[in-house]
Amino acid sequence: MEHIKLTLDVICGKWKWAILVTLYEETLRFGELKKRIPKIPHQSLIKQIKELEKDGLVHRQSYKAVPPEVEYSLTTYGRSVIGLLEEMAEWGYRHRNITREKISDFKKDQFSV
Repeated sequence: MEHIKLTLDVICGKWKWAILVTLYEETLRFGELKKRIPKIPHQSLIKQIKELEKDGLVHRQSYKAVPPEVEYSLTTYGRSVIGLLEEMAEWGYRHRNITREKISDFKKDQFSV
């Protein structure tokens, strides 16, 4: 159980999965990353990318340029998470109808008078 918690601590966050999958495709600057995930709020992107960097999944490369240029890429450790995310996506796809039904039932129970 401890290992599951550790894994979830590293990859959980509303947008972390989207950042990881997007950076798996290529190295991107902040603005490019934001364009690829347009629904992510600016501050959320900043916060979550810093957490991913702190946890060693994302590498931040700064270049001496005017204006300053920063690129983000996945580390080897970050790339190792992609298979897990693909498995989670597959599980979600296979169980999408059951999951949607349960979420709908839960919301009805929570908000019914």
